[in-house]
Amino acid sequence: METVKKAEKFWDRTSNRYDKIEKKFEETYLCFIDKWINGLKPDDTAMDLGCGTGLVCNEIAHKVKKVYAVDISSKMIEIAQRKTQERNIQNIEYLRTTIFDSRFESSSIDFITAFNILHLLEDTQAAISRIHELLKPGGLIISVTPFVGEMPLLKTILTIGNKIGLVPGVKAFKNQMLISSFEECNFEIIDTGRLKQNLPLYFVVGKKGGEG
Repeated sequence: METVKKAEKFWDRTSNRYDKIEKKFEETYLCFIDKWINGLKPDDTAMDLGCGTGLVCNEIAHKVKKVYAVDISSKMIEIAQRKTQERNIQNIEYLRTTIFDSRFESSSIDFITAFNILHLLEDTQAAISRIHELLKPGGLIISVTPFVGEMPLLKTILTIGNKIGLVPGVKAFKNQMLISSFEECNFEIIDTGRLKQNLPLYFVVGKKGGEG
């Protein structure tokens, strides 16, 4: 709980800066998202894990019946909600919580997005396992993760910052490490690769087995 509180304070402080950074990648993210939301149905339920300032959840809302937008930062959610109101979107429910919230029922979600979040979680493997639990058979998880393990200088800076309490813990993933994490949780890997050339941003698309 203390780790979550520390991370929440950090993201509250940096929410406006984060929103500006997100805008730099907006076109890349939206092109990637559009590729995967075409198969969604009007009665589907989606979740945007680590919704941040709302870029992803606001993009997918028109394709589904409902989106749960989940984040631990109230300031991030405030920015995301303003964007939702500006676009007159009615089917996003913002929740300041984590994926382990008991309100989310097993096999209740059709589509989960996790952009720039898996490397920040205290127990990434437990979170991926929970994602598998929440998805319906045939449901998809779409993740994008910066691989700090391929950025030695940034890795060093973030490690020092975490030790002195300035930034939350960061996992230094490399590509195969994250793929293996999904496979260990019984996901079928549908697609994976670098999101954009010359950037250490990688995506993994996983499918829960069963009818879909």
